[in-house]
Amino acid sequence: MSSVSQELKDTSVASSKWLDAHYDPVANLYTFSSCIALSDLHGDGENKLVAGDLGTGVCNMKLKVYHGTGLLSESTLLDLPTGMVSFLMDLHEPRTPAIAVASGPFIYVYKNLRPYFKFTLPSLEVNPLEQDVWSQAKEDMIDPMTLKEMLEGLRDKAEIPLSVRSLRFLMLEPQEMEDFVLLHKEQPIRRQTVITCIGTLKKNMADEDAVSCLVIGTENGDVYILDPEAFTILYKMSLPSTPNLMDVTGQFDVEFRITVACRNGNIYILRRDSPKPKYCIELSSHPVGLVRMGKNVVVGCSHETLHGYTQKGKKLWTAYLPAPVTTMALMDLPTRGFQAVLVGLANCEVHMYRDKNLVSTIKTPDVVTSICFGRYGREDGTLIMTTKGGGLIVKILKRTAVFEDRDSAPGPPIAQSIRLNVPKKTKLYVDQTLRERENAVAMHRAFQMDLSRLRLAAARAYVKALESSLTPMSASLTEPLKMNAVVQGLGPSFKLTLNIQNTAACRPVMNLAISFLYDENLYSMRTAFFKIPLLVPGLNYPIDTFVECLSDKGISDIIKVRLSPIQNIHGPYIFRITSMCTMKNMQIENPDE
Repeated sequence: MSSVSQELKDTSVASSKWLDAHYDPVANLYTFSSCIALSDLHGDGENKLVAGDLGTGVCNMKLKVYHGTGLLSESTLLDLPTGMVSFLMDLHEPRTPAIAVASGPFIYVYKNLRPYFKFTLPSLEVNPLEQDVWSQAKEDMIDPMTLKEMLEGLRDKAEIPLSVRSLRFLMLEPQEMEDFVLLHKEQPIRRQTVITCIGTLKKNMADEDAVSCLVIGTENGDVYILDPEAFTILYKMSLPSTPNLMDVTGQFDVEFRITVACRNGNIYILRRDSPKPKYCIELSSHPVGLVRMGKNVVVGCSHETLHGYTQKGKKLWTAYLPAPVTTMALMDLPTRGFQAVLVGLANCEVHMYRDKNLVSTIKTPDVVTSICFGRYGREDGTLIMTTKGGGLIVKILKRTAVFEDRDSAPGPPIAQSIRLNVPKKTKLYVDQTLRERENAVAMHRAFQMDLSRLRLAAARAYVKALESSLTPMSASLTEPLKMNAVVQGLGPSFKLTLNIQNTAACRPVMNLAISFLYDENLYSMRTAFFKIPLLVPGLNYPIDTFVECLSDKGISDIIKVRLSPIQNIHGPYIFRITSMCTMKNMQIENPDE
């Protein structure tokens, strides 16, 4: 037990929000979330854990009841359970719930942990051509090989599927067919469907202890609502595909919604007033979990995503998961007004989501296959999980635990996901939209003309600025160079700094020279000619010289800078630098000559 407790300490997460009540790695309990429930079976105020154990998948299927940390009782099941629910079927005292276990085409109802009733799904219509073929085989009018050919033709073309007997016959080897025909030809043909999912629906009251009807989904795409006392079919609805996940809300006598996830990758919403689906949600991948939280539906998909939808099928949000989803369940705490979705992942973690926000993470010693949250014993906030290896984990939520309503996962802030309060479309907006649709070509032409005029005005302003030397600028030569000049000083002496930079990507520039042309009566320059070193791309090369104003009358003139190869000192690249004794900087322009 010390190693088990140490393992629990190492794997416990969620910052001590949970108490590790019990962990049995060898409980030998193999089940799914659809086959586990918490119920007050004896009416003593203490809820028990009821689980449909899958056993090995072939044998040892059992209905197990746990009380506290021990196994209270177990009953043998005849077939694999596909779903299990706890419901109140009558108003008789004491108010003890019954357990309904769906297995194959049957529903086994247990009351006081004893078999009470067995419901069988109605048989489906048999293909009349199939009946005729088997009648001929019964009267020895056709041999087994002819029977096989005729059944294969019916299987490929008939609208009504073949029965299980015919399908098994088509799988046999030729030497086994004659014995199979002799064994079954005297028996009537029956086509039976099986139950794929099960749920409960309140009959006429929304109270927690109200009488509930059973809702079952079948392999052939039908959904039945059964009377809780007589177990007759009250209502039948049809789906385009086989349902595998189901969530039910409402009351049968008032209004109800049945949300069903089907094998074709779609989610259908059924309502009381329509035997066909009212809404359809098309998913990008197959659903593996379905939970209703308030008025919204949360769907876990096989592509490691979690989606939120309204009950009319409008998508609200998407959360991306770090691993595939193994199971999902609702966490409901009415005493705190708190609801969240528990998502079991294949990386041995259970994530708790409130809307799209990850509010808590629980690490487990093995992959979780089923989750159930509710009142266990006399403790309200109990989390029960079973693992892939058959283990049983029981955790209790601390009364001091607080879940912050913000995303604990790294990513954008919550404010980014808040929907904007966009006002409704006004009549003016609609009229403007219609006008834009009708005059789209003319409006586009007007826009292009205005854009061209704007570009022309910008170009004219640019040329004007160059001509009037309004702004300092850098000019680019035939060589990829950038050059600008800066004047420092108040006069009559100035420091002239010329910055040169090679803007090429990787090619150096060499063999360049700079010369200054000025009026020698007005200015005196210490150095008027420079040989520029090799210019490495990306580096700035400053060239400094000093200018002294010789006039005491404040007269100024233009100083010209020529940049050219050493072989051609009088090259074509000229920059005018105008300075006055009172200027603190220099202006550069690109001359016309």
